[in-house]
Amino acid sequence: MTGRRTERQTERATDAAVELAAWQRPLRAQFPIIAGNPELAYLDSAATAQKPEAVLDAVRAYLTTANANAARGAYPWANATTDLVERVRERVKAFLGDPAPAASAVHFTGGTTEGLRTVARDWLTGHLRDGDEIVVPFADHRANLDPWLEARDLLARQGVRIAVRELPYQDSSGDYDYAALAAAVGPRTRFVAATHVHHVYGVDMNIDRLRRAVGPEPVICLDAAQSVGHLPVDVAALDVDFVAFSGHKALALPGTGAVWARQARGAPFTPGGWSGTPNTAGIASLEAALDWLEDAGPDRVRRWCTALTARLTDALRALDSYEVLGCRLSLAADSAVQHRVGLVAFRHRAISSGDLGFILFSRGFMVRTDSHCQAGAAESDGSVRVSVHVYNTVEEIDALAAALAELD
Repeated sequence: MTGRRTERQTERATDAAVELAAWQRPLRAQFPIIAGNPELAYLDSAATAQKPEAVLDAVRAYLTTANANAARGAYPWANATTDLVERVRERVKAFLGDPAPAASAVHFTGGTTEGLRTVARDWLTGHLRDGDEIVVPFADHRANLDPWLEARDLLARQGVRIAVRELPYQDSSGDYDYAALAAAVGPRTRFVAATHVHHVYGVDMNIDRLRRAVGPEPVICLDAAQSVGHLPVDVAALDVDFVAFSGHKALALPGTGAVWARQARGAPFTPGGWSGTPNTAGIASLEAALDWLEDAGPDRVRRWCTALTARLTDALRALDSYEVLGCRLSLAADSAVQHRVGLVAFRHRAISSGDLGFILFSRGFMVRTDSHCQAGAAESDGSVRVSVHVYNTVEEIDALAAALAELD
């Protein structure tokens, strides 16, 4: 994990929580399921986020005023739906900081997994030649490994042999080793897949370093499932070519997601086959969610979630019975290295993760307990994952820490 100091990394989490408390309180009140269940603490936002009233209102307004099929009719409801789909494509581009929206493309999907598989199936397989190489992560979410292996196997059946290289990691923290990557990239490296925020270790993977490591030519595809909606995502600064994300993790409805394609390196991205009817209600929810997040401020959302997870890791490092997954250096609230961005995974040394999850739910805490779909050797190792969003509070984190301390 990087030791590079920045102002945002060295701010004390407690100070950030105090500073943002007045901003956060009215936002929490806008989530009906949260406000309606004050006895429960929902701590599983990395799996799916809850929805603010504005998103629910937007879906209801669409379904009761303009529900029709897009690009299929000439009457007003169909025209309004077609306009909605095209408008939200541009909204996604703007939210991601697209530097050239006239040239780029947005394809709506059911989520990150479908988006990455679409890139693999409909773009990657058509643009690799015998002897080419791709570099992909072997210890991130399976959604960012399986599609690339499937593409390799599909090409092999067509007589095209490609090499799949592992994106190197520094250590068990999950950080990428950019020096090793730069040394491993060769003249036949055509494509690199990476993750923006690790879904188990919770760290920002420093994607701003990726382009410098691989050079100007390889196409970079980014799994942004745990970053879009949780922190600012600036594709101009990151210099990636594809971004796939899930709307349901960014406050929109389930079954909603998108792939953004820069269209500047390699052939244009055009999903194959007949697209069928898009999830228009989901697309309406995505527009409302992005508007809500823009108003709330993605950087303030990041700072709030980082403050909560730093507070939790600060408590966990004092408990001998727990092992926090990932970089130990980032546990302290005043750590000089980056904190976890909204999620923390840990194990109890004597209690299984499944049993610990049941114990925590009996006390009102809803957490994730399994292997979290992690690829590689770590997949069989279960852990408890706590993940927060803007609706969570300092009081919930402190109560969770106290419950965990009772089991120490």
